Amino acid sequence: CTSRNYNSDVSSRTNFNHSCLCPDHHTVDCQGQGLTRLPSPIPLDVRRLLLSDNWIPWIPSDFLVLYSDLVYLDLRNNSLSVLEPGTLSTSSRLVFLDLGSNNLTEIQSGTFVESRSLIKLRLGNNPYLRLVEEDAFLGLTSLRELELERNGLQGLDVGVLEPLTSLRVLRLEGNPWVCNCHFAKLFVWLTENCHKLPMGMEGLQCSLPMDGSLMSLSLLSEASFRECRGYLSLTDILIVIFSGISVSVVAIIASFFLASMVHCFQRLGKAGQADEEEGND
Repeated sequence: CTSRNYNSDVSSRTNFNHSCLCPDHHTVDCQGQGLTRLPSPIPLDVRRLLLSDNWIPWIPSDFLVLYSDLVYLDLRNNSLSVLEPGTLSTSSRLVFLDLGSNNLTEIQSGTFVESRSLIKLRLGNNPYLRLVEEDAFLGLTSLRELELERNGLQGLDVGVLEPLTSLRVLRLEGNPWVCNCHFAKLFVWLTENCHKLPMGMEGLQCSLPMDGSLMSLSLLSEASFRECRGYLSLTDILIVIFSGISVSVVAIIASFFLASMVHCFQRLGKAGQADEEEGND
């Protein structure tokens, strides 16, 4: 890859009319080229791949297999709606990933499981992003900056954030948070980690479940969620049900065992009594 322009498909120039720039030997710049799919071929030793401001709708799950040196990937402002688990499983050297301003709807568990070198992850400005599964960020032990601002999140499980042991900056502003009992645990976590929020608790708002009015999180406290102390999540309910079933099964087995033992002792007692009567005769 040289500093001059190159056609995005050297092997078949009739497929694309778009041109990308190579400002240096390890950078491919295809920003704002109107691409509707990933350019091809891309130099195998690419380290910085700039693909923002295009119309790319998806990333093949094997896309990064050949680019083991890639450390910087910018896919901002495209048309991505799904990020399949495993797509980033070979991106062990990736340090920067920008997926902001797309059409993502959810981040599934295991999506970034092999991205142990990732330091900055941008997922903001995805207005349809309403779900981040609990293990979505599992494995991101080096992540320092996570951007989830201006999405469609109404709640977020605290388990999503707990694996991020190196996190320094977290952006959550601009989401339609709802201050219900599901939000209570997240509120406690945010209170304890407010130093990681660039705008502090003052920069976050949530709607009250009673009338939908907006309230700054800085005006709330743990006492605001005191009615939620007896609240059980779905996981808690399943644990209680399973525990109850387990206790019932153990009780039934124990009762059956005790009944069997009593029955055996009764039979032994009757047999001994009969032998004694025969001896007396």
